[in-house]
Amino acid sequence: MINLTINTKRVSVPEGTSILEAAKQNNIYIPNLCYLEGVHQFGSCRLCVVEVEGAKALQPSCMVTVREGMVVKTNTEKVRKARKILYELILSDHPKDCLNCARNLSCELQDMGNRLGVTEARFAGKMSADRNDISPSITRDMSKCILCRRCATTCNQIQEVGILNAQNRGFKTVVGPAMDLPIGTVNCTYCGQCTVVCPVGALKETDAIQNVWNALNDPTKRVVVQVAPAIRAAFGEEFGYAPGTLVTGQLATALRELGFDDVFDTNFTADLTIMEEGTEFLTRVKDAVTGGQATLPMITSCSPGWIKYIEHAYPQELDHLSTCKSPHTMLGALAKSYYADKINVDPKDITVVSIMPCTAKKFEISRPEMQNNGVPNVDAVLTTRELAKMVKEAGIDFCNLENSKFDNPLGLSSGAADIFGVTGGVMEAALRTVYERVTGRELPFDKLHVAPIVGFEQIKSADVLIENPVDAFKFLDGVTVKVAVTSGLAGAKILMDQIAQGESPYHFIEVMGCPGGCISGGGQPRPTTPEIRQLRLQAIYREDEGKKLRKSHENEDIQKLYAEFLHEPNSHQSHELLHTHYTPRGKFNEFLSDC
Repeated sequence: MINLTINTKRVSVPEGTSILEAAKQNNIYIPNLCYLEGVHQFGSCRLCVVEVEGAKALQPSCMVTVREGMVVKTNTEKVRKARKILYELILSDHPKDCLNCARNLSCELQDMGNRLGVTEARFAGKMSADRNDISPSITRDMSKCILCRRCATTCNQIQEVGILNAQNRGFKTVVGPAMDLPIGTVNCTYCGQCTVVCPVGALKETDAIQNVWNALNDPTKRVVVQVAPAIRAAFGEEFGYAPGTLVTGQLATALRELGFDDVFDTNFTADLTIMEEGTEFLTRVKDAVTGGQATLPMITSCSPGWIKYIEHAYPQELDHLSTCKSPHTMLGALAKSYYADKINVDPKDITVVSIMPCTAKKFEISRPEMQNNGVPNVDAVLTTRELAKMVKEAGIDFCNLENSKFDNPLGLSSGAADIFGVTGGVMEAALRTVYERVTGRELPFDKLHVAPIVGFEQIKSADVLIENPVDAFKFLDGVTVKVAVTSGLAGAKILMDQIAQGESPYHFIEVMGCPGGCISGGGQPRPTTPEIRQLRLQAIYREDEGKKLRKSHENEDIQKLYAEFLHEPNSHQSHELLHTHYTPRGKFNEFLSDC
């Protein structure tokens, strides 16, 4: 342990700890803007400067490690004046349009000014170029970038995609793709993790709020809304609830008060996904075991950020992907076919809006593969943050809303559907159904949770031994099914390299594009710290365990859907509506026909 003094307080911290971390561990706040615990430590903003006895100049506390006997002062007049000047210099190259900014009142730069007591901006001069870069998922406003480089660290070190880096030098420095290319023309996966860590309004989801208001105000449209599993464990944070508070019932009520005609649950088609994907997996395994042609391991296809990543980075391995569409596009396809028939409405007069934790879903719905008969499955995607803005704009008192339920026939779900919101959840949901279908017995794990794949480790794996299966699956007797789970694209790279080299030991792999899964999606409330992520995960499992139905195949409305419309999993009708194909792109989009 290293002993030092901070503001007359003697403290002891582990060797290698920065001054900033040492202060935080001892309840001493040092202002900082570019630092992000466990993610980014760069020292660009310099707002965390402190006095260190014996040092000639003020020291950036996020970059300087503690030494034995060090004496640190964090709140002297010299330090306070320096911080204010540094802040004003940052502000001198930042637009003053706070009232028009999407981050107004949730901006870390704005909050820092209040903390530091800055009441005026004394410096003025040349401003950086005003450049907007709008893609289907992410909008970049470089006039607001403060060059903290959090996004670059997240993109390069956390996700290992690497499209964001500091370009040029000096005053001309800009963080973005090489050669100033638009983000929509490079191998961005649209995961949106950069929008979560950006402290200002430089990176945000591409706004769809007005499009949704227009649909709600159009009397010729029947507007259907659906809610992803992860939303119910995070939405309350936008209204002051503690992280991990479940607000499922209030959420359904709020959507009705906004004017949506039908309030459905994406969980319904999460259950449907398990029926389709589980059947597809068993078909592939049967073919492999009995000497047929099969591509294994099969990999989940729920995460559009992951799908775009594999299309760029491993275009030769697309056959490993399940052909299932993601749950929300499945629900959109059913809303405009099965449900449209029930209510006798032309599918072209139905607008489907998805409330998603994910910015990549905005790109996904623009894909030509995600339509049937020329009609898009989903018409608009709102992130968790965008929906919160709409609820506030409408004057809805969310905290005092009564609970209500989702509408039928696309609203009932099992607990297995809820856990789609967390890493490992899709795999666990699949195993609950597949194992029981193969053996006739319940999955032999406590509370149905496959413990080895629960949690936030980068790569998790489990072995499931098949013994005494039912007659239809006798060929699996004695087979150990090996599964793996990863969240975040850095983990996906490790597993994909194994596949590309012919060394993968697995039969089935779950990949989610965002670290921790959808609870940490690019459209979720800020911030998403490890502590908040854990609380959201616990909430999702509480939702699962609190339900009477815990397995997708037990959902009676799914059974009814097959009986009335789809016939059976992987039927011709299912493939027409619920399955898709993928587009080889290449790292430089070299496989796209228009390049």
